Amino acid sequence: MDKILTFTVPCYNSADYMDHCVKTLLTAGEDIEIILVDDGSTKDDTPQKCDEWQEKYPDIIRAIHQENGGHGEGVNQGIRNARGMYYKVVDSDDWLDEEALQKVMAKLRECARWPVPLDLLIANYVYEHVEDGTRKPMGYRNVFPVERVFTWEDIGRFGPSQYLLMHSAIYRTELLRECGLELPKHTFYVDNIFVYNPLPAVKSIYYMDLDLYRYFIGRSDQSVNEKVMMGRVDQQLRVTRLMIDAHDLRKLQKEQPRLGRYMTSYLAMMMTISSIFLIMEGSEESLRKKDELWEYLKARDWKLCHQLKYRSLAFVGNLPGEGGRDLALKLYRIAQKIYKFN
Repeated sequence: MDKILTFTVPCYNSADYMDHCVKTLLTAGEDIEIILVDDGSTKDDTPQKCDEWQEKYPDIIRAIHQENGGHGEGVNQGIRNARGMYYKVVDSDDWLDEEALQKVMAKLRECARWPVPLDLLIANYVYEHVEDGTRKPMGYRNVFPVERVFTWEDIGRFGPSQYLLMHSAIYRTELLRECGLELPKHTFYVDNIFVYNPLPAVKSIYYMDLDLYRYFIGRSDQSVNEKVMMGRVDQQLRVTRLMIDAHDLRKLQKEQPRLGRYMTSYLAMMMTISSIFLIMEGSEESLRKKDELWEYLKARDWKLCHQLKYRSLAFVGNLPGEGGRDLALKLYRIAQKIYKFN
């Protein structure tokens, strides 16, 4: 590895905003690389912009052009081609705080000299809401020890809406390769797989209480826009099924209780989101899909299914009858106002 950190920036028709993203990444120094993955862009000059950035910074920036494969394939391309010891995905409409980035890079340079390298560095992210100009930082001070190496046995309990996201994670690149991480093509919401599947392979963690990642949210065509999510609910279901298949959570609960508890909670959140959006759509077909998703989990592990259905957040998506579904949607709206997650 001849670089400390690889940033992969999947770009799809993102010419209007990708420059700001790249400029913030360049402040990290010369021992990084930035892989700009043009995902078959056709509606603007994203391909040309990627090439121009490569020409301007040939020792730091590489442009990769691929047929359209979706966000996940952009991430996969980065993992395949990364020369950095560590790996981070930054979406082209997001950016990093430059002051926080300097501190993170200093820590990663230190980690690179350790006899046994760090597996995962975590930092905070900030929701940047375009519609009302507000910001909401998401941190983990109540969950992780600060500024020291720790393991999953040292973590506390995550609060509501406090899950690890792609925005908060910097993995060791070889760990991602060794655990065989490959995200599905032409599928949205694969960032959930990125921050879920590799976790049992992680043996050492470091948390920096810094607001590093700025997550731009509120654009009408964004994948987390509510109407967009309803139209793509089948892709949400696909990702959730892949996560069901990824690990034996009840075994993990016994072997690594705190990690098992967290990953079970994360899967419960995914089951809840899937259920809520199917209820929101409201057709007989959507309600059938909701039942089929729970049957899918039950067929693989009926005890886990019972645990999630009746002793977790997912209970909300399984309240009986039309009245129960109405209440589930009201609770979802309350949570949406409090946590402003889309």
